[in-house]
Amino acid sequence: MLPSKIQILTITPLLEGLAQNSIEALAHRAIEKRYAAGEILFHEGDECAGLFVLGRGRVKIFKTSPNGREIMLAVESAPSSVAEVPLFDGGNYPASVIAIDEVVAYMIGKREFHEVCRQHPEVSLKVLEVVGRKLRHLVSIVESVTFGSIRQRLARALLELRDQAGADSFPMPFTHQELAQRLGTVREVISRNLGRFQAEGLLRMSGRDLQLLNRTGLEQEAETEMS
Repeated sequence: MLPSKIQILTITPLLEGLAQNSIEALAHRAIEKRYAAGEILFHEGDECAGLFVLGRGRVKIFKTSPNGREIMLAVESAPSSVAEVPLFDGGNYPASVIAIDEVVAYMIGKREFHEVCRQHPEVSLKVLEVVGRKLRHLVSIVESVTFGSIRQRLARALLELRDQAGADSFPMPFTHQELAQRLGTVREVISRNLGRFQAEGLLRMSGRDLQLLNRTGLEQEAETEMS
Protein backbone atom coordinates (compact mmCIF):
# COMPACT_ATOMS: atom_id res chain seq x y z
CA MET A 1 0.00 0.00 0.00
CA LEU A 2 1.34 3.40 -0.97
CA PRO A 3 2.07 5.69 2.01
CA SER A 4 0.10 8.92 2.23
CA LYS A 5 1.26 12.05 0.42
CA ILE A 6 2.38 13.64 3.70
CA GLN A 7 4.27 10.48 4.69
CA ILE A 8 6.13 10.45 1.35
CA LEU A 9 7.08 14.11 1.57
CA THR A 10 8.23 13.68 5.18
CA ILE A 11 10.74 10.92 4.32
CA THR A 12 11.98 12.38 1.00
CA PRO A 13 15.62 13.55 1.51
CA LEU A 14 14.87 16.92 -0.11
CA LEU A 15 12.27 17.69 2.55
CA GLU A 16 13.28 15.43 5.43
CA GLY A 17 13.49 17.24 8.77
CA LEU A 18 11.20 20.14 7.82
CA ALA A 19 8.56 21.33 10.26
CA GLN A 20 5.16 19.68 9.95
CA ASN A 21 3.45 22.87 8.82
CA SER A 22 5.96 23.21 5.95
CA ILE A 23 5.30 19.62 4.85
CA GLU A 24 1.55 20.15 5.03
CA ALA A 25 1.82 23.34 2.95
CA LEU A 26 3.69 21.41 0.24
CA ALA A 27 1.35 18.41 0.40
CA HIS A 28 -1.65 20.70 -0.08
CA ARG A 29 -0.15 21.88 -3.39
CA ALA A 30 1.15 18.49 -4.62
CA ILE A 31 -0.68 16.81 -7.51
CA GLU A 32 -0.43 13.03 -7.90
CA LYS A 33 0.77 11.79 -11.29
CA ARG A 34 1.25 8.20 -12.48
CA TYR A 35 3.60 6.94 -15.19
CA ALA A 36 4.01 3.55 -16.81
CA ALA A 37 7.44 2.00 -17.34
CA GLY A 38 9.15 3.74 -20.26
CA GLU A 39 6.99 6.86 -20.02
CA ILE A 40 8.74 10.25 -20.00
CA LEU A 41 8.10 12.55 -17.04
CA PHE A 42 9.67 15.46 -18.93
CA HIS A 43 12.16 16.09 -21.70
CA GLU A 44 15.42 18.01 -21.60
CA GLY A 45 14.67 21.57 -22.69
CA ASP A 46 11.02 21.53 -21.62
CA GLU A 47 9.82 24.52 -19.64
CA CYS A 48 10.01 23.74 -15.92
CA ALA A 49 6.52 22.94 -14.63
CA GLY A 50 7.66 22.18 -11.11
CA LEU A 51 9.28 19.71 -8.72
CA PHE A 52 8.61 15.96 -8.86
CA VAL A 53 8.67 13.92 -5.63
CA LEU A 54 8.73 10.15 -6.22
CA GLY A 55 6.34 8.16 -4.06
CA ARG A 56 6.83 4.82 -5.82
CA GLY A 57 9.17 3.41 -8.45
CA ARG A 58 12.42 4.47 -10.10
CA VAL A 59 13.35 6.98 -12.77
CA LYS A 60 16.41 7.48 -14.95
CA ILE A 61 17.86 10.96 -15.47
CA PHE A 62 19.75 11.28 -18.74
CA LYS A 63 21.05 13.66 -21.40
CA THR A 64 21.12 13.04 -25.14
CA SER A 65 23.77 14.47 -27.48
CA PRO A 66 22.87 15.91 -30.93
CA ASN A 67 24.02 12.64 -32.54
CA GLY A 68 21.70 10.61 -30.30
CA ARG A 69 24.23 9.33 -27.79
CA GLU A 70 22.73 8.97 -24.33
CA ILE A 71 24.54 9.50 -21.02
CA MET A 72 22.83 8.48 -17.81
CA LEU A 73 23.30 10.95 -14.97
CA ALA A 74 21.51 9.11 -12.18
CA VAL A 75 18.82 6.65 -11.18
CA GLU A 76 16.49 7.95 -8.48
CA SER A 77 14.32 5.62 -6.40
CA ALA A 78 11.36 6.59 -4.24
CA PRO A 79 11.32 8.40 -1.91
CA SER A 80 13.35 10.97 -3.79
CA SER A 81 12.99 14.08 -5.92
CA VAL A 82 13.96 15.36 -9.35
CA ALA A 83 14.04 18.77 -11.06
CA GLU A 84 15.18 20.91 -8.13
CA VAL A 85 17.57 23.22 -10.00
CA PRO A 86 15.18 24.82 -12.55
CA LEU A 87 12.83 25.71 -9.71
CA PHE A 88 15.21 28.53 -8.86
CA ASP A 89 17.35 29.44 -11.87
CA GLY A 90 14.45 30.19 -14.21
CA GLY A 91 15.75 27.79 -16.87
CA ASN A 92 14.25 24.78 -18.58
CA TYR A 93 14.73 21.19 -17.46
CA PRO A 94 18.47 20.44 -17.98
CA ALA A 95 17.95 16.70 -18.54
CA SER A 96 15.25 14.17 -19.42
CA VAL A 97 13.59 11.84 -16.91
CA ILE A 98 11.98 8.51 -17.80
CA ALA A 99 10.17 5.96 -15.62
CA ILE A 100 12.08 2.69 -15.24
CA ASP A 101 9.06 0.92 -13.77
CA GLU A 102 5.60 2.06 -12.63
CA VAL A 103 6.01 5.44 -10.97
CA VAL A 104 3.78 7.45 -8.68
CA ALA A 105 4.99 11.04 -8.34
CA TYR A 106 3.75 14.20 -6.69
CA MET A 107 4.26 17.33 -8.75
CA ILE A 108 4.48 20.69 -6.97
CA GLY A 109 4.17 23.55 -9.44
CA LYS A 110 6.99 26.08 -9.64
CA ARG A 111 4.81 29.02 -8.61
CA GLU A 112 3.25 27.05 -5.75
CA PHE A 113 6.67 25.92 -4.54
CA HIS A 114 7.89 29.53 -4.51
CA GLU A 115 4.86 30.50 -2.44
CA VAL A 116 5.75 27.89 0.18
CA CYS A 117 9.38 29.04 0.21
CA ARG A 118 8.31 32.62 0.92
CA GLN A 119 6.02 31.48 3.72
CA HIS A 120 8.46 28.89 5.12
CA PRO A 121 12.09 30.02 4.48
CA GLU A 122 13.48 26.77 5.95
CA VAL A 123 12.28 24.99 2.81
CA SER A 124 14.68 26.99 0.61
CA LEU A 125 17.62 26.26 2.90
CA LYS A 126 16.87 22.54 2.91
CA VAL A 127 16.58 22.44 -0.87
CA LEU A 128 19.92 24.23 -1.27
CA GLU A 129 21.57 21.65 0.98
CA VAL A 130 20.30 18.72 -1.09
CA VAL A 131 20.98 20.42 -4.44
CA GLY A 132 24.56 21.07 -3.31
CA ARG A 133 24.97 17.38 -2.54
CA LYS A 134 23.59 16.40 -5.95
CA LEU A 135 25.91 18.90 -7.64
CA ARG A 136 28.91 17.21 -6.03
CA HIS A 137 27.62 13.89 -7.40
CA LEU A 138 27.32 15.35 -10.91
CA VAL A 139 30.88 16.66 -10.69
CA SER A 140 32.05 13.13 -9.89
CA ILE A 141 30.13 11.84 -12.93
CA VAL A 142 31.82 14.42 -15.17
CA GLU A 143 35.16 13.26 -13.79
CA SER A 144 34.32 9.60 -14.33
CA VAL A 145 33.40 10.08 -18.01
CA THR A 146 36.28 12.45 -18.73
CA PHE A 147 39.40 11.16 -17.02
CA GLY A 148 41.11 7.78 -17.10
CA SER A 149 40.70 4.56 -19.02
CA ILE A 150 37.47 2.56 -19.05
CA ARG A 151 39.01 0.09 -16.59
CA GLN A 152 39.89 2.94 -14.26
CA ARG A 153 36.46 4.54 -14.50
CA LEU A 154 34.70 1.19 -14.07
CA ALA A 155 36.76 0.39 -10.98
CA ARG A 156 35.85 3.78 -9.49
CA ALA A 157 32.17 3.18 -10.23
CA LEU A 158 32.21 -0.26 -8.58
CA LEU A 159 33.91 1.14 -5.48
CA GLU A 160 31.33 3.93 -5.32
CA LEU A 161 28.51 1.37 -5.52
CA ARG A 162 30.23 -0.63 -2.79
CA ASP A 163 30.36 2.45 -0.55
CA GLN A 164 26.69 3.12 -1.17
CA ALA A 165 25.80 -0.47 -0.28
CA GLY A 166 28.08 -0.47 2.78
CA ALA A 167 29.31 -4.00 2.04
CA ASP A 168 31.59 -5.89 -0.37
CA SER A 169 28.61 -7.95 -1.59
CA PHE A 170 25.63 -6.18 -3.13
CA PRO A 171 23.10 -6.47 -5.96
CA MET A 172 24.13 -4.48 -9.01
CA PRO A 173 21.65 -1.57 -9.26
CA PHE A 174 22.40 -0.97 -12.96
CA THR A 175 22.33 -3.12 -16.06
CA HIS A 176 25.52 -3.24 -18.13
CA GLN A 177 23.83 -0.88 -20.61
CA GLU A 178 22.97 1.64 -17.86
CA LEU A 179 26.49 1.43 -16.44
CA ALA A 180 27.90 2.01 -19.92
CA GLN A 181 25.73 5.09 -20.36
CA ARG A 182 26.91 6.41 -17.03
CA LEU A 183 30.58 5.93 -17.96
CA GLY A 184 30.29 7.20 -21.51
CA THR A 185 30.93 3.92 -23.33
CA VAL A 186 29.01 0.93 -24.75
CA ARG A 187 27.59 -2.18 -23.09
CA GLU A 188 30.04 -4.59 -24.71
CA VAL A 189 33.03 -2.73 -23.24
CA ILE A 190 31.53 -2.84 -19.75
CA SER A 191 30.72 -6.55 -20.02
CA ARG A 192 34.21 -7.33 -21.31
CA ASN A 193 35.96 -5.43 -18.53
CA LEU A 194 33.75 -6.89 -15.81
CA GLY A 195 34.69 -10.32 -17.17
CA ARG A 196 38.38 -9.38 -17.00
CA PHE A 197 38.02 -8.14 -13.42
CA GLN A 198 36.43 -11.49 -12.53
CA ALA A 199 39.17 -13.48 -14.31
CA GLU A 200 41.79 -11.46 -12.40
CA GLY A 201 40.15 -12.33 -9.07
CA LEU A 202 39.03 -8.80 -8.26
CA LEU A 203 35.34 -9.66 -8.08
CA ARG A 204 32.76 -12.39 -8.54
CA MET A 205 29.50 -12.00 -10.44
CA SER A 206 26.41 -14.20 -10.18
CA GLY A 207 23.49 -12.79 -12.09
CA ARG A 208 22.88 -9.30 -10.68
CA ASP A 209 24.80 -10.13 -7.47
CA LEU A 210 28.35 -8.80 -7.25
CA GLN A 211 31.03 -9.50 -4.64
CA LEU A 212 34.31 -7.60 -4.42
CA LEU A 213 37.01 -10.18 -3.66
CA ASN A 214 40.03 -7.86 -3.73
CA ARG A 215 38.99 -4.33 -2.81
CA THR A 216 42.62 -3.22 -2.50
CA GLY A 217 43.36 -4.42 -6.02
CA LEU A 218 40.30 -2.60 -7.33
CA GLU A 219 41.36 0.58 -5.53
CA GLN A 220 44.80 0.32 -7.13
CA GLU A 221 43.13 -0.13 -10.52
CA ALA A 222 41.00 2.98 -9.90
CA GLU A 223 44.03 5.06 -8.94
CA THR A 224 46.27 3.94 -11.80
CA GLU A 225 47.63 6.98 -13.62
CA MET A 226 46.91 7.36 -17.31
CA SER A 227 49.90 6.69 -19.51
